[in-house]
Parts: sequence; C-alpha cells; structure tokens
Amino acid sequence: MYILCFLMSLDLEQILEKVGKDKHFINESLLLGCTDKSEPQFSLEVGEVERSALEQECRGTFVDLRKAFFMITPSESALAAKGQALLRWHQTNGFCSATGQPTTRNQSGSFRVCQSSGITYYPKMSPVVIVLVSDGSRCLLARQAMFPPGMYSALSGFCDMGESVEEALHREVAEEVGLEVENLQYSGSQHWPFPQSSFMLACHATVNPNKTQVNIDKAELEDARWFTLEEITTALQNPPRNPREQPPVFWVPPSYAIANQLIREWANQQQLLRSTHRLK
Repeated sequence: MYILCFLMSLDLEQILEKVGKDKHFINESLLLGCTDKSEPQFSLEVGEVERSALEQECRGTFVDLRKAFFMITPSESALAAKGQALLRWHQTNGFCSATGQPTTRNQSGSFRVCQSSGITYYPKMSPVVIVLVSDGSRCLLARQAMFPPGMYSALSGFCDMGESVEEALHREVAEEVGLEVENLQYSGSQHWPFPQSSFMLACHATVNPNKTQVNIDKAELEDARWFTLEEITTALQNPPRNPREQPPVFWVPPSYAIANQLIREWANQQQLLRSTHRLK
C-alpha cells in the first residue's frame, strides 16, 4: 500500500536544519487548503539535498506524479495535483508580462503582483475537452506515442480561443479520427496538472453506427480503435497495481483520471442495456 507523506511544520523544520536550511525556508510553501479538522495543508518545492534528507527521514521515496496516480487514493491525487500545479505556476510567472519586472507572491501563494504596474496575476487553467465516443455497442479509445505501453484513453484536445465546448469537441474528434459526433452529453470536470494546468470538461458522444470508419491523424495519435464491452470490462477489472510492473497489453487510465470515469459510465450503461434486453 502506498500513501502520501504529510509532515508537520515542526518536523519539517528539524529535517531542513539537518541539511543547513533556515526554518524560514518554509515560508516559501503554498497554501493548498484545509483538512476536515481545519488543519492547513501546504506544498513546498525542495531541492536534491532536501529530497534525500526527506526520503531518509520519512523512509519513503519521491515518485513522478504520473506514476504516483496509480499508487495513491483519488483524494490524495487531487491534493498532489493541486500542489504540483501551483508550484509550477509560480516558477513560470516570476515576471510581469507587461513590464518585465519581477512579480511578488502574497503570503498564501494564491496570486502574484507586479509592484511596478500593479497588475495582479492569478493561477490559470487551460480548458480541455475530453470525450468518449460510442457507436452504440463499442467505444472509441486512442493513444498518443507518449502514453505508457498499452494504455488507451478517451479523445481530448484544448479549446481554441472563442470556441464553445461543443464546437471544440466536434472539431477535435473530426481532426483526430475523422468522425462526426452527435448527441453530446456532459459528464463532469476535473483539474489535470499535465502538461501544465488543464481544466478537463468530460462528455459522452455518439456517432452514426453506419459511419464508424476511423481516419487517424498520425501527427496527433499513434493509434485509435473501437473496443467492445468485454474488452473494456477486462481492462477496468485489471488495472496496473504498480508502475514498476509490466502493464497489461491493453489498459485504461487510473481511477483518478476523468477518462476512467467516462469509460466506467459507458460500461455501466452498456451492462444495464444488456440486462434490460434480456428481461424483455
């Protein structure tokens, strides 16, 4: 079993002192929120020296965030994603885009201000549509070359300036696999920290069952194909348990990812339709 390691500020101060870091280094941490017991939670960027000391003291190891999503709970994943996104945003917004002057953060780290122009900068997320396409009995999943071996997911893409979610969804599916979708249904949303901070807007969509020929845009996708309910059910029942192990031949994103939610919703709907058909 894998869990996130949470440290009290006093414990962290003691560890940092061992590697020559002043306790005021903790003031660079960013406020993420509070627990159910009103305990504040922070994230802090550490260097290689601090990382080694923390791994030794906590008897753990730092793991790439993508791999960590397979190893920790959904609630922990959401917290880790928020912490990573805020740290990256502060790293890339140290200067004002209007004046070129340095920006300074407020105490909690929720925004930055240019002292020269007075412009306030807030963390931003880029809207992304993600859609699970179905022809009535199968669902369409695709993979990019950067995906881990064997993993397929729902189609997705960034919204262009001025586009609605519906327009972006129609365009992305047409561009990537050459299909015309219809009957769009909103499912949910999720913050996603890759490649930077994205706001995923998840939908289901159908295509005409007589027009399912896939024409893959090889510049965007490595592969895309239709999967049956049996194939999807097997993938959902046998997720990778550890990123260090050999993954299955075909698998889907981890439970924390909203793509997994879309796939489960589709599978549940198909099973219900089959049950209803048998009753008749």
